[in-house]
Amino acid sequence: MQAEAHETMAHMTQDLDRASAGALRRECGLVTPPSGWWRWLGDAHVLASLLAALPVWLALGMTMGGRMQVAHTWGAWLSLVLVQPIAEELVFRGVLQGQLLRLGGTRGAGPFTWANLATTAGFVGLHLISQPLAWALAIAAPSLLLGHLRERFGSVLPAVFVHAFFNAGFGLVALVARA
Repeated sequence: MQAEAHETMAHMTQDLDRASAGALRRECGLVTPPSGWWRWLGDAHVLASLLAALPVWLALGMTMGGRMQVAHTWGAWLSLVLVQPIAEELVFRGVLQGQLLRLGGTRGAGPFTWANLATTAGFVGLHLISQPLAWALAIAAPSLLLGHLRERFGSVLPAVFVHAFFNAGFGLVALVARA
């Protein structure tokens, strides 16, 4: 009898652990978007995000030109296009924004939630460490957009993809401007 009770308690604890882990994954956006792994690519907000990058890249190439940092090695490209977007989105849009949303940051100013605005402030602050002030402040607009995508889909996956796309474009513009 005591062994059965102990086994039942162990199963309940495992179920609770699994439920808690599942809730934490959802809160942090570490889930498949409700529309599936790739359907969100056709979403108007995602497509508009991708298209909005084109004039920004063109303007950067024309104004900053050869002053942009260039990724010269495969490792640098891998970092720019995969490592940085994944790490930054998991930390900022996943953990930070997810927890702020959970704590009540769902209301906001205009179209943006307080969670998104606070996350963007942190994201800009991080970029101030290694970027000039104007560049770090310019990152606020894409950060708000990435936060919107995270909230729209309940997942960081679309934000990671768009962030990687943005970084790849910046890298290509820098490379072409230096050529």
